[in-house]
Amino acid sequence: MVLVVAMQATGLYGAAAITTALAALGPLGMLGGVATLGIIGLTSEAISKFGFEAIFFGVVKQLYKQGENKQSIQKKIQKYPISKSLKLKLNGYLAQL
Repeated sequence: MVLVVAMQATGLYGAAAITTALAALGPLGMLGGVATLGIIGLTSEAISKFGFEAIFFGVVKQLYKQGENKQSIQKKIQKYPISKSLKLKLNGYLAQL
C-alpha cells in the first residue's frame, strides 16, 4: 500500500513510477526503498500479532470476570477464527486465571 501511494505521488507511470517511488522511500535510493518496505512489513506484522493477542487475552479475562465458567470460555475459544497456537495460548492463560 505504501508503494502504491508513493507511485501515485510521483505522477509517472510504469517502471518509471516504481523506480522513482522506491528511490523516494529509502535513504539509499532504490535499495533503501526496498529495505524500507521490508522494515515496514515486518513492523506491521509484529504490531498486528501483538494487538490481536492482547485483544483476545482481554476478552478471555473479561469473560472470566463476568462470571462465565472456564468450560464455556474454552468452547468459545474453540469457535474463534484464530490459529491453533493462539487458541493454545488462550487456553493456557485461562487455566492460570
